[in-house]
Amino acid sequence: MDISRRAPKPPQRPLATTVHDSGTRRRQQPNKPPTPKASDALPLPLYLTNAVFFTLFFSVAYYLLHRWRDKIRNSTPLHLVSLPEIAAIVSLMASFIYLLGFFGIDFVQSFISRASHDAWDLDNHHHNFLIEDPRRRPPQQPQPHPEPLISTLSTEEDEEIVQSVLVGKIASHSLESQLGDCKRAASIRREALQRTTGRSVQGLPLEGFDYASILGQCCEMPIGYIQIPVGIAGPLLLDGFEYSVPMATTEGCLVASTNRGCKAIHVSGGATSTLLRDGMTRAPVVRFASAKRASELKFFVEDPVNFDALSVVFNRSSRFARLQSIHCSLAGKNLYMRFTCSTGDAMGMNMVSKGVQNVLDFLQTDFPDMDVIGISGNFCSDKKPAAVNWIEGRGKSVVCEAIIKEEVVKKVLKTNVAALVELNMLKNLAGSAVAGALGGFNAHASNIVSAIFIATGQDPAQNIESSHCITMIEALNDGKDLHISVTMPSIEVGTIGGGTQLASQSACLNLLGVKGASKESPGSNSRLLATIVAGAVLAGELSLMSAIAAGQLVKSHMKYNRSSRDVTKISS
Repeated sequence: MDISRRAPKPPQRPLATTVHDSGTRRRQQPNKPPTPKASDALPLPLYLTNAVFFTLFFSVAYYLLHRWRDKIRNSTPLHLVSLPEIAAIVSLMASFIYLLGFFGIDFVQSFISRASHDAWDLDNHHHNFLIEDPRRRPPQQPQPHPEPLISTLSTEEDEEIVQSVLVGKIASHSLESQLGDCKRAASIRREALQRTTGRSVQGLPLEGFDYASILGQCCEMPIGYIQIPVGIAGPLLLDGFEYSVPMATTEGCLVASTNRGCKAIHVSGGATSTLLRDGMTRAPVVRFASAKRASELKFFVEDPVNFDALSVVFNRSSRFARLQSIHCSLAGKNLYMRFTCSTGDAMGMNMVSKGVQNVLDFLQTDFPDMDVIGISGNFCSDKKPAAVNWIEGRGKSVVCEAIIKEEVVKKVLKTNVAALVELNMLKNLAGSAVAGALGGFNAHASNIVSAIFIATGQDPAQNIESSHCITMIEALNDGKDLHISVTMPSIEVGTIGGGTQLASQSACLNLLGVKGASKESPGSNSRLLATIVAGAVLAGELSLMSAIAAGQLVKSHMKYNRSSRDVTKISS
């Protein structure tokens, strides 16, 4: 006879039988050992200890109050104390500490004991609920099948480093400095992340990227990189030159629509751009003891007599930084000083910040009571919609215009001049006013700005103020031709620094002919890039407005922005 062997059962605690009123056995519970109490450590019973310290506390308090009353009556200094008074003070403090820390310990212990009893009962009930009656188990939520964790490690040494990261012996952010290999550090960090979270990042590429190029300037703690397709719109005929505009986007129709606008502009003779201003801003906030004192600094800074001295101090920060103006705004005791300067071919935020810090240090000499609250007081204003940027400008201020012939409007844009003029008035002007728009008097300027910013290594967050734009459309030549313009007061771009140095983004800048800094004319590359951005926005506005006027917007998106293909399977 085949007898299967069973593992020996673990020793069980004695069971206590619970009996119904009818005498039938209902369930069994383990006998609970006595719960230790904190009061067991006291030399006397708890009630006696409390009584002793209670009596001591009130006795010495009564004694000290009488002694101090007598001293006050006899004009004796209170700080002159005798030996019995010192003993009384020590006893008072000791009894107070005891009563504060230990009084009521039995009361608290009863709650702890009750909680432990409840937990014991719940644990037994849960045990019986799950084991003795499996039919009463609660329904389980269906667990999705997680993707398998695919390791990218190649050596046992890497496995040991991953384990060190997981247990905290090696900080994840220090892998690059400790290993001296940026790609290897990214691979190890990626593996540690997968094991920590239990989730796969298989679709995130790791190979094919120069991780050393972003160390210390673009991204910390990398585990891979994102793939965004880059399309080409154009050629854009702007100021007599043709430009193929790179656009990094995942929105279908965007590149095709901008390309159609470029075609309409090209066959109509091209667009013309004008740079109105070029100056990056930074606005620190300082505080004084009074509004009068803050206004004195305002008058000092804005006085033309002092501007030359402040310019010399500011311009020490860089050979490209040149202070242009300082505009102040007062809010009570707080003063906001908006510095504007040219920054060459760099976008220039770090450059202007260093110059501002130099000026603040210089002003401390004449205004030692000036309290610098922050190097940025949001009067700049960076990465936020603000009226000051819309009115005063920030970065590059550009206006771009084109005249589109009637036949082009009909054949290429599939609409007519009157419809475009009316739509622009009711949508971009009146509609934006109804919405309370701030700098948003356009159809979709941010679409084009964001796509070009990502492709060329700009700061995507600065799309907020860089997309400030008002689109104007008017009829010319008795309604036969169309004049369209975009005015963009705060395009913030650079051709050196930050993400512009990455290989892909540098290639897109090279495609436009604005890669790096211009040696012949510092700042000319970044200014040209700003005009190209405005020209592309002009093309995008023209095409989208035409699609809306012709009723083609939904049809186009259904054709180019919808897909039934499973891209995740294709990528894997």
